[in-house]
Amino acid sequence: MEDLFGHGTGNDDDDDGSVAAARTAAPGAKASPRGPLAVRMRPRTLDEVVGQQHLLGQGSPLRQLAAGAGADTTGPAGPTSLILWGPPGTGKTTLAHVIARGAGRKFVELSAITAGVKDVRRVMDEALTARDLYKTTTVLFLDEIHRFNKAQQDALLPGVENRWVVLVAATTENPSFSVVSPLLSRSLLLTLRPLTDADIEGLISRAVADPRGLNGKVGLSEEALDHLVRLSGGDARRALTALEAAAGVAFGDADDAGEGPVAVELKHTERALDVAAVRYDRAGDQHYDVISAFIKSIRGSDVDAALHYLARMLEAGEDPRFVARRIVISAAEDVGMADPTALQTAVAAAQAVQLIGMPEGRIILAEAVVHLATAPKSNAAYMGINKAISDVRAGLGNGIPAHLRDAHYPGSKQLGHGLGYKYAHDAPHGVAAQQYPPDDLVGRDYYQPTANGAERDIAVRLERLRKIVRGK
Repeated sequence: MEDLFGHGTGNDDDDDGSVAAARTAAPGAKASPRGPLAVRMRPRTLDEVVGQQHLLGQGSPLRQLAAGAGADTTGPAGPTSLILWGPPGTGKTTLAHVIARGAGRKFVELSAITAGVKDVRRVMDEALTARDLYKTTTVLFLDEIHRFNKAQQDALLPGVENRWVVLVAATTENPSFSVVSPLLSRSLLLTLRPLTDADIEGLISRAVADPRGLNGKVGLSEEALDHLVRLSGGDARRALTALEAAAGVAFGDADDAGEGPVAVELKHTERALDVAAVRYDRAGDQHYDVISAFIKSIRGSDVDAALHYLARMLEAGEDPRFVARRIVISAAEDVGMADPTALQTAVAAAQAVQLIGMPEGRIILAEAVVHLATAPKSNAAYMGINKAISDVRAGLGNGIPAHLRDAHYPGSKQLGHGLGYKYAHDAPHGVAAQQYPPDDLVGRDYYQPTANGAERDIAVRLERLRKIVRGK
């Protein structure tokens, strides 16, 4: 266990638990062998970074900054400060550390939770001194910048504008709403994406074998690896923390006299994380079966079953954005005009989940599911568009009545376009009697409202509208 986790027996001086407002480190400082696995496995170069390939192409701002281009705070280079926006565990802190490893750089870390204006100004003063006296560029990593108020963010402006520092600010919230405009305009905004299952799997496999990680002292079963990947939710830090905990459980169960790597099985990951493995294949039958049961439970107005399948998908690591998209479709297809607000709720939920991510996104998804499952149901709009499409594919609907055609271009009047058109707003109740569909579709009823929910009133109004429009 000592070799696995790097726990020495010496009387090292540990952190006394106090929270410092700022932390300074040498650019090439190595992670402590006593540190968590996620810290020990932090990439040292951009080539070791997992995911975010859309930001790491040759010549990209991150590549240039990490290589030193644009880091000359006195030169004419473009803006070098960055705002990294993305879910937790996608590499925001990692990228800051990689950038700071360049020659002639000093890394300073501030947390918006504990730091204030005085701390920011002190860092700026020290950065200016370091630049002018020692030709050293200060890379200031500011975590959770969205927690800074306007005055605190304004305190960053002189250092960013005059390039006393290279600011790398991280946020999990949309910077358009949480970062002041002057700071946004002076920084490059880079959006980090959640890591894929393949990214997480590669990260875990590397941590198992790498000397900085578990150094080959454990062997991970396929089931255990799959469980860890699912529970990570695209969060690299969570994945490595879970791996370290599972390895600890496996070593606790292992026979000290045994040779070779200790096997980490599914039972170890379940015990370490206190979460049972959900039998769910995101690319196979379970994926389609569970989402099918989920939608049918909403359609059938069984809110409890719908919440169960929602929980099952989220616990298995299903992409919440996929679930949100299915909820939006269900709102239009199954609830429809029986409760027009259901679609508004579903769209708002999809946008909110995209904005805040998980785990809080589960609350928003649950609210949308409860609304849809308990709402009156109607598929009348869905059936209506299907009937209309069927007629179009059958070749029906030839031509457009002349009085409805565009009459704004020269010569259109001579063709009879617009002649006899009745402006609806001039008629009583804003409804004029005239022909709207093509000749061969006159009298065709596509939309047949139900007697459920709001469609009861719509049915009465629609009957009156059709009689007026059709002159009956």
